Amino acid sequence: MRLTRRGVLAGLGAASIGLPEARAQSVEPGRIPVAISVRPFDAFEPRSPGKSRFGELGFRGGATLRGDHPRFGGFSGLWRSASGADVVAVTDNGFWLTAKAVSEKGRIARFEQAELAPILGASGRPLHRSRYYDTECLTIVGGVAYIGVERTHDILRFDWARHGVEARALIVPVPREVKRLKSNRGLEAIGIVPAGQPLAGALVAISERSGKEDEPTLGVIIGGRRPGLFQVRRHDGFDITDLAFLPGGDLLLLERWYKPLRGVGMRIRRVAAGDLRPGAILDGRYLIEADLGQEIDNMEGLCVHQEQGKTILTLISDDNFSFLQRTVLLEFELA
Repeated sequence: MRLTRRGVLAGLGAASIGLPEARAQSVEPGRIPVAISVRPFDAFEPRSPGKSRFGELGFRGGATLRGDHPRFGGFSGLWRSASGADVVAVTDNGFWLTAKAVSEKGRIARFEQAELAPILGASGRPLHRSRYYDTECLTIVGGVAYIGVERTHDILRFDWARHGVEARALIVPVPREVKRLKSNRGLEAIGIVPAGQPLAGALVAISERSGKEDEPTLGVIIGGRRPGLFQVRRHDGFDITDLAFLPGGDLLLLERWYKPLRGVGMRIRRVAAGDLRPGAILDGRYLIEADLGQEIDNMEGLCVHQEQGKTILTLISDDNFSFLQRTVLLEFELA
């Protein structure tokens, strides 16, 4: 979901995609080099600079990112390779960001080989020039990338291993209940159930908010042994903005709260692996909660990777391309 500039000002002061034209479309220049400046911060909570433990997470480091291209920003989905070095993100207006993360002293210090590229539809036409422009979540597993599209309520599949940013989208069929979601309350979280679980290999997607305030929101299991629908309980006005699976199968849910005149909040919930099944109503304990007393913004992207036996959570914010907001990158270690 996009927090509008007006709202921020008030608050803070597989089938081919059917495109409108049948004739071939010219493709915009593919890769756009971008220089990313990294402004690190050592304290997640500025008023408590020595504090490093927040709930069940240990703060490793954070930074504010800036790019030298106007398309940089609006990041709503995030992925890191098993080593953490390769980074892929999607913007909420239809662009890929790819980069190499260079870490020093256990935290990201800079990005190299950073590039932006338009996400392509089946014809080669950029998604940002089609009705599939609102790309909100990302996962890459086994060389295949999946992106959730809000407003049209679609899931797109890309042959990432073979084509990278030049891959063209295929639509993954979804249940009719997904297509009935409200326009700007669609799929915000996506992931693949890891190996060793009863639903291993299934695609899981969750809508931001499918009902009224604090009513459960819709989730879907596609493929695998037991496809079907489930729900996720919502509390305190928080919306779902992303998900990631831990290696053992537990599900992490990134949630975001926003109210005009009051600001933003963030938290991460952990759902037991065995709870995920058709017909379930998922809930779980919170690993961390944060608000504007900590270094957060509109946190929308979450991914997990392993580093020397440690489980690392990386989060990124969607700045909505607003000068009032920031692209914040955070790294935590699961205790």
